[in-house]
Amino acid sequence: MEKIQEKVSYCLNCKIKPCSKACPLGNDIPSFIEQIKIGNNRKAYEILSNTTVLESICGRICPHMSQCMGACVRGIKSEPVSIGELEAYIGDIAIKENYQMSKKQNIGKGKKVAVIGSGPASLTCSAFLARQGFEVTIFEKDKELGGILIHGIPEFRLDRNILNKCINKIIDLGIDVRLEKELEKDIFLEELIKQYDAIFLGIGANVPCNMGIEGEELEGVYGGNLLLEKGKHPDYKGKRIAVIGGGNVAMDCARTINRLGAEKVYVIYRRAREQMPAEEKEIENAINEGVEFLFQNNIVKIIGNTDGKVEKIECIKTQLVKKEGEKRESPIDIKDSNYIIPMDYVVMAIGSRPNKELMNKLGVQLTSKGYIVVNENYETTIKNVFAGGDIIGSKATVAWAARGGREAGNSIAKKILSV
Repeated sequence: MEKIQEKVSYCLNCKIKPCSKACPLGNDIPSFIEQIKIGNNRKAYEILSNTTVLESICGRICPHMSQCMGACVRGIKSEPVSIGELEAYIGDIAIKENYQMSKKQNIGKGKKVAVIGSGPASLTCSAFLARQGFEVTIFEKDKELGGILIHGIPEFRLDRNILNKCINKIIDLGIDVRLEKELEKDIFLEELIKQYDAIFLGIGANVPCNMGIEGEELEGVYGGNLLLEKGKHPDYKGKRIAVIGGGNVAMDCARTINRLGAEKVYVIYRRAREQMPAEEKEIENAINEGVEFLFQNNIVKIIGNTDGKVEKIECIKTQLVKKEGEKRESPIDIKDSNYIIPMDYVVMAIGSRPNKELMNKLGVQLTSKGYIVVNENYETTIKNVFAGGDIIGSKATVAWAARGGREAGNSIAKKILSV
């Protein structure tokens, strides 16, 4: 407790609140920290729960330095306020002490909303609707709730016990749950539209992207997202693994594989370290755990053996060049700098996209990249069908997905009640 008091006292309680402006959810950060300072944890939770229902989760896994903490005034000349740690602290206390989320007036009574998926967007949408009295049903394709939170984030970054308690707190608002119900296989959008007043699609976009290089079809090449989601890993003991990419998914893959006994794990990234989109603390953790980074290198070919399995990779060194009209330097290949590394597995962690086949079945308008088109109210081109999170191409962080779910939930409430 003494440590927490030291951290909250460090906050200047800025009136302009740059940290709140940099938070995707717009959490009133100085105000909740001030309540901890004076010993009113319940009030601190009340302030946070006005804008978020994932305090214990976001406090642990958000890229704080590129969001709230990166905008902290204290961070200009020194270390920023430990906003993430303090948010998680309040979220954990709320779970332990069973603080109740404040409910708004029972305006949605008798109105039914179906929420497809149970990741951060869907959980947040469900919570904000349930708090207004709407009858919410979550349909989840897997055997447990959580979506990307449970299938995409390793347990060493997000404790499963904390995650489950946070989810249960949301479900306890009176939300109905239907597990192992996959969209367009077990349940169908056309039928749900007839049964519910509104639908929210929060099904994510977790199909791994390909680089389009020779050898990607070989045995031993995996998509990072699916590897984390399915958890079905090969035997890495005594093996060499290359993880391609520079985001948090690449860090999660590398650190997970390293923990599973790999002889050597490489992260290959075509830009410089300072350009990596991964959180700095995740990069540091990976380095400290023995992962080797090959910055300004790019994979150009995967070479297989006679059995069609990965045996080597061909890489090329890159240099960063500032092109006219571009804000940052771009990597270009250095001629004749190609080299070969023996490799047993290759993991592509270069991004993900929606399931094209599923998207086409839904009949909603899509962008050129396959994401669902929504208007300013998060409504799709199908009346009373809303969407949010990764499936609409929003920034791929938990907080941004949660924001989409919250805003969509509020739009659903307004739309249903205006009829």
